[in-house]
Amino acid sequence: MKTIWISIRMLVVMTVLTGVIYPLVITGVAQITFPKKADGSMIESGGRKLGSALIGQQFSSERYFWPRPSAVSYNPLPSGGTNLGPTAGVLRDSIQARANRLGGAVASLPSDLLQASGSGLDPHISPEAAIFQVERVATARGLSASHRTRIMTLVQSHIEPPQFGLFGEPRVNVLKLNLALDSLMP
Repeated sequence: MKTIWISIRMLVVMTVLTGVIYPLVITGVAQITFPKKADGSMIESGGRKLGSALIGQQFSSERYFWPRPSAVSYNPLPSGGTNLGPTAGVLRDSIQARANRLGGAVASLPSDLLQASGSGLDPHISPEAAIFQVERVATARGLSASHRTRIMTLVQSHIEPPQFGLFGEPRVNVLKLNLALDSLMP
């Protein structure tokens, strides 16, 4: 009986320590040291939250740069990719459908515009994928050649280098690029 009471007290103590005190301390430290990241890296304009810089959002209008396809329809709750392998007909068909929408052959298109990310929520595309879309965005907005150059410059200015110059590849945050595009050419 003594062992049971010790076990119950230990359960209560550990629950309070690891379930209440530890999360509160970590949250407090995060709020003090990295407040923007701790709050979800929200992007605001005019006092309105437009989205997070860390979670991909769907843009389907021709007037905007498109993100990577998402296997979870950009829903952050069930984040994940598909279990489809390279020989799956469904995967091959979806890639071909995306290539047809983009107006090119599969081999000539940036792979991140054809294949979903592992999480389904990747907010970035490659610089090549952004540059590939410049013509479509400019045409949809009815812009002249000089404006197309401005869009290309805008894309170049939004290329983020690998983290710490070492980790990952250069990338472009689609939400930030589209917001800059709207501020440049509403």
